Amino acid sequence: MKLIVEKNYNNLSKRAADILGAMVREKPDCVLGLATGSTPLGIYRELIKMNQREGLDFSRVKTFNLDEYCGLSKSDPQSYHYYMEHNFFSRINIKPENTFIPDGNCEDVALECERYDQAIEAHGGLDILLLGLGRNGHIGFNEPSAQLSLDTHLV
Repeated sequence: MKLIVEKNYNNLSKRAADILGAMVREKPDCVLGLATGSTPLGIYRELIKMNQREGLDFSRVKTFNLDEYCGLSKSDPQSYHYYMEHNFFSRINIKPENTFIPDGNCEDVALECERYDQAIEAHGGLDILLLGLGRNGHIGFNEPSAQLSLDTHLV
């Protein structure tokens, strides 16, 4: 693991966007794992700039998001479908069919988790994953615990 420390949020956002952008340039059909929340907003803004100003091409990129709230429709402003569409996807040249987010409105959570894991596997796994680390040490919605689950699961 390589730890990179930046002076401030803007520098962090640019550095992380540069790393993700390099992955997209190196492997135009890469599979990105993406996070939500406040931390990645600056990164998404930088990637949007790279797309619009430098022609960073997302047309073949696939994305898998870390999480979604159970019980929310895709159009609910509190859903991560809405968050990603509003803050990132609608502002770059990514194909909607290449963006994957768990279905928070599914009837069977265990089945949806299994389906999601299979979809990631079918696309060759994640090439790079953007994660946020919370003040209490949580990664994504995975709260600190003695055990970590490697597969998609309900938290």
